[in-house]
Amino acid sequence: MLSRTADHLFWMARYIERAENTARMLDVNYQTSLLPQSTQRAEQGWRSMLGISELTALYRQRYGGRIDPLEVMDFMVRDETHPSSIVACLRAARENARAVRGTITTELWETTNQTWLEFNRMLRQHDFDRDPGSLFEWVKFRSHLSRGVTVGTMLQDEALNFLRIGTFLERADNTARLLDVKFHALAGDYFGRDQAGEAPEVDFYHWSAILRSVSGFEIYRKVYRNVIVPEKVAELLILRPDMPRSLASCMNGVVENLRLVANDLSADTQRRAGRLKSDLEFGRIDEILATGMHAYLTHFLDRVNDIGAGISRDFLVPA
Repeated sequence: MLSRTADHLFWMARYIERAENTARMLDVNYQTSLLPQSTQRAEQGWRSMLGISELTALYRQRYGGRIDPLEVMDFMVRDETHPSSIVACLRAARENARAVRGTITTELWETTNQTWLEFNRMLRQHDFDRDPGSLFEWVKFRSHLSRGVTVGTMLQDEALNFLRIGTFLERADNTARLLDVKFHALAGDYFGRDQAGEAPEVDFYHWSAILRSVSGFEIYRKVYRNVIVPEKVAELLILRPDMPRSLASCMNGVVENLRLVANDLSADTQRRAGRLKSDLEFGRIDEILATGMHAYLTHFLDRVNDIGAGISRDFLVPA
């Protein structure tokens, strides 16, 4: 496969997954902002949202130092001037799909193109202003549809492998960012309840919202069958290979698809990915917590970025 074709497929999948993850993070912040809580804690949630995507500086440049929920959502949904907004991600996914129109199936192209057109229509008709939650659910649904069409219609060859690598790598990055920011903020309250002063039921709803943001609430109940505690949330989202959006599951997908497209240059990238997969496979949550969750996840993100750079170097168009 031509490196340029692989590049378009890889980034098409990453942008679709990024749009979904942005919608998920915005949705959980929007839902938790409706809970009874202090103004300071509510603002911290939106500040964390910008921090996850590394957009705090750009937001302040546009809107100043004050954090306004409506401005943050507008910035992350329909501002076309930065690459992490939903509209920018869907546009980039569509352009990458158009560039490899002859490689992907008609169904996948029509799904991606229709998502872009319909999203713009919804923005013009002010659907987002009337009901942000419904728009976020729609974006998630269209991402699910895109993945289903991809798996259900694409030939199981290198094109599908690069689409899957992009999806899993982006998902691992976003899950780690979400867990890092939210665990740091909420687990601090959990372990320091006297200073937080939040009611236990409020804390429960915040952790529940985080699980729902990664479609993990029902899975948590099925696996652990007890109250929601930060240690178990972290274990589910980091180490459980049977949890679709966990770090372990994502790295299993990356390693498997890298094996299928391996070439003479990719041995070192495969080694790095395999080593990270093994660390997750044999890791224990008590050891991770003893090391420090923030330090562990920061190191994980560095390793994921290193693997992404290796994939670009070995297979794709050089940056």
